[in-house]
Amino acid sequence: EVQLVESGGDLVQAGGSLRLSCTGSGFTFDDAAIGWFRQAPGKGREGVSCLRISDGSTHYVDSVKGRFTISSDNAKNSVYLQMNSLKPEDTAVYFCAADLWGRASDHALGFRCNFGMDYRGKGTLVAVSS
Repeated sequence: EVQLVESGGDLVQAGGSLRLSCTGSGFTFDDAAIGWFRQAPGKGREGVSCLRISDGSTHYVDSVKGRFTISSDNAKNSVYLQMNSLKPEDTAVYFCAADLWGRASDHALGFRCNFGMDYRGKGTLVAVSS
């Protein structure tokens, strides 16, 4: 059974930092693409950042470039999202998602980061106060 478990959400002041963690199980981590998505109250889902585990390629939505960094620890089957210079508009439930076919030649990371991925976790709340 594929499982994705997030942690690290919290209440933080604007300008602060948080590090989210996503740990996966039930699949071959090295073959996957993992992404962080968010959904703010009353808004649709947004792809924030995605990572292809096999080659380390990344994708970021424009609004977080230069502030957020996605990384992985393959030995721990984990992907992290370091979020710096947080803004109130970053407030959302953040969840990680996975495509188990991330290594496939026809897997377009940027497209999947916008469209969504096949499996997702339950999410963790990030609240940024002004």
